[in-house]
Amino acid sequence: MTLIRPLRFLAILISVVGISSILSVTVTTKDYSESYPLVVCPPTLDGLGSQISLSSKKTPFQRLQNRTTKTTQVKVLRLPVNKDSLVITSEGVTPVVWQSRSGSWAGGALCMSPAASQWFVGGSADITTRGRLIIVNSGLSDAVVGIESFSENGKQPSRTLNVSSKNYAVVPLDSLAPGDRILSVHVAPRSGRINAFMIDEQVKGLKALGGDLVNPAVAVSKNLVIPAIPNQISKNTSALPHTLRVLAPGDVDASITVEIVSGDGVFVPVGLNSRSIKAGIVTEFQLDPNITSKVMAIRISATEPVVAAVKSTVVVSGRKDFVWSTSGTELVPLTMAVTGLNPVISFAGESINVSIDVTLINGKVIRNNVKGADIANWRIPKNVRSFTVVKVGPATFAGALVSSSNGYGYFPITSGSILTKIEVPDSNIRVLNP
Repeated sequence: MTLIRPLRFLAILISVVGISSILSVTVTTKDYSESYPLVVCPPTLDGLGSQISLSSKKTPFQRLQNRTTKTTQVKVLRLPVNKDSLVITSEGVTPVVWQSRSGSWAGGALCMSPAASQWFVGGSADITTRGRLIIVNSGLSDAVVGIESFSENGKQPSRTLNVSSKNYAVVPLDSLAPGDRILSVHVAPRSGRINAFMIDEQVKGLKALGGDLVNPAVAVSKNLVIPAIPNQISKNTSALPHTLRVLAPGDVDASITVEIVSGDGVFVPVGLNSRSIKAGIVTEFQLDPNITSKVMAIRISATEPVVAAVKSTVVVSGRKDFVWSTSGTELVPLTMAVTGLNPVISFAGESINVSIDVTLINGKVIRNNVKGADIANWRIPKNVRSFTVVKVGPATFAGALVSSSNGYGYFPITSGSILTKIEVPDSNIRVLNP
């Protein structure tokens, strides 16, 4: 009996060894290649000036319409662009482009990697518009792009646009919904590496009425935050007006509730609690909040997915301009180049706790901490080339406001290029010798 257990164990061991010699088990490990996609900046159209803020003088770039893929270094921290769209190897740093028409308007936008969907809530197609939609194809093959337009008169006929490789196309906004005043546009690539940009510029006869770059939202949502809206107070102590533009692009009407968030508190404007809007119809609401804060934010909750933006009237150097503040994505760790801009960044969230490293022109790094409830404003110091969000709490959103001699602009604080991971194919000799 004393030998039964050892013999039984020996039999099991022999069986396991025998089975393992019959079965061939191969353990493989996968290798991955990680990289940041190239970012694309908009072209500079006739009559406009453009500068791109960068974090390093060694940043490689190439001109879009250059048929080669050869890159050169920028050699400056703020790069003037005379005409062509630029493709930049920014390696995780988001460049900011600042465009302006001298003595008329200015606006900011992000240089971003190609997008699968972009929603532009802004612009007009009536007789005052000089607005344009710019479609950039940074790929080596021709691209096909679908354009959906919505106005106060409902959804407009869809358009399909072909864009040649390494080229861009300019679409006048008044061709999308001729004569309509309130516009929202959805750009959906069907093939190719596509980026879209929108310029909203308005004139009345020979008089300039201002302009701005309209930043896109990547998706519709039932919960939106527009984190940075300028609220200028005129000399008679009344705030300059704002217009909320909202669209429910689906087939079902939506009910929306709007909250204004500022240093004066959080409140729902009269008439914007569970307000119904028609599906497919772009709707506008006038906002005249009785607040003293120079910056405010808006939270929107809806029963159906929506997109929204706020158009604000501002005065710069005695001239009227307007700013489109668009919705942002939840803030995550990122790095953004802001050389020469000196923006005010507004953070919106129930509990704001953000750690930021600021890199000066001379390379010195300074740590800043921004804390608050509902909304907190922080101005980036002068002589800063970039800032890095090191740590951020949940459900926090951020946007930047910039004032220049030509006009006022806004851009969201979001990453222009997200790290991607691609599986590297395995080399296996058994494929050649089965």
